[in-house]
Amino acid sequence: MSPDNAIERILEQSAEAQMKRREAAEDSLAFHKLSGAITAYGKALALLTALQQRKEFYTTIGLVDTLDDSCATYCLTVTQLTAAAHSENSN
Repeated sequence: MSPDNAIERILEQSAEAQMKRREAAEDSLAFHKLSGAITAYGKALALLTALQQRKEFYTTIGLVDTLDDSCATYCLTVTQLTAAAHSENSN
């Protein structure tokens, strides 16, 4: 999975979590669990955009292919697991 695809997927998941959080009572466990998931998505996006910028920099200076797509796949997997754990705990 490319970093661009991972970023898109995380944005979709974050938007979905934000919509669910709007439906939850503000002081409920579900609200707080979804808040944690949204925070995890934000951290994953920060990491992926940093990796993407680094890759663009390496390409610019001629060190092409020093970073591979496994970083994006790993980051997306960790984010999905974190969000799943938050969702399971809110049920």
